[in-house]
Amino acid sequence: MTVLKNDRFLRALLKQPVDVTPVWMMRQAGRYLPEYRATRAKAGDFMSLCMNPALACEVTLQPLDRYPQLDAAILFSDILTIPDAMGQGLYFESGEGPRFRKVVSSLADIEALPVPDPEQDLGYVMEAVRTIRRELNGRVPLIGFSGSPWTLATYMVEGGSSKDFRKSKAMLYDNPQAMHLLLDKLARAVTSYLNGQILAGAQAVQIFDSWGGSLSSAAYQEFSLAYMKRIIDGLLREHEGRRVPVILFTKGGGLWLEAMAESGAEALGLDWTCDIGSARARVGDRVALQGNMDPSVLYANPAAIRAEVARILASYGEGTGHVFNLGHGITPEVDPAHAGAFFEAVHELSAQYHR
Repeated sequence: MTVLKNDRFLRALLKQPVDVTPVWMMRQAGRYLPEYRATRAKAGDFMSLCMNPALACEVTLQPLDRYPQLDAAILFSDILTIPDAMGQGLYFESGEGPRFRKVVSSLADIEALPVPDPEQDLGYVMEAVRTIRRELNGRVPLIGFSGSPWTLATYMVEGGSSKDFRKSKAMLYDNPQAMHLLLDKLARAVTSYLNGQILAGAQAVQIFDSWGGSLSSAAYQEFSLAYMKRIIDGLLREHEGRRVPVILFTKGGGLWLEAMAESGAEALGLDWTCDIGSARARVGDRVALQGNMDPSVLYANPAAIRAEVARILASYGEGTGHVFNLGHGITPEVDPAHAGAFFEAVHELSAQYHR
């Protein structure tokens, strides 16, 4: 087994001592990097890039080669691979985002959906994980991920992204039996998919609940959090002699941190709308926290970025249990040099909190 040369990301998730606050960034392999755009052009389109394990590995490693401060790599893939493997026909419309050729609109549609097998139906993802682990050669840990059942359900029912989730919420309230069946199938699919990634080499996993924050408090508990808890209960938690931490990230979930902290996840991801110091006070020692700088700060000059990093570090305070990240993914127009200034500031300014 390859020795992990930098494990501070995993240690912080488990609230173990670290020398500096670890940092990685959602969408760190993405369109803000010219080298990513060149590889994507070579692949032809986004899904061809996702489905080519060698190229997915190449773009996963690009930010690590550019930014030696990064403490983790995240698998290059998409949250919508599971609905695609269920036969929904994922494609990307230029300037429009993801679309599905089939839309789920009835109980019969849901009953007909298969639960994909990770190696048979999503083997290209598993092969990408194995390739990335081999090429990382212990530099940093590899994060695997999936969308949450509720988030995946919204895309399947709406047929793509949505501003108001009109069809999804209509099904939730009009036909809760159908929505629960869909979420149950998706929870089973996500559990086996994440376990497949862990067996292939992912050393931590994150559940992206991108649209959980669109729900009412009661609906969030019943239709999003309950299914994420079920997934966490079904995950492999030890592999290769180490704990495999789970990060639960509900965008807009700041109202429900106490309930999320009882999910069984090791860490909660925070968006930028809640104060990390207040969040730490609310969850206590139950979980680590990941986040939570506004991605738009990266449009500002490096001195302003540094000041915001300093503010967030001071808000969290002393001790371990903090993984620095953005409150959502980096946006394509950011200057790569500003991302570099961000990573440097985190390591440089956080050492004082870990003495």
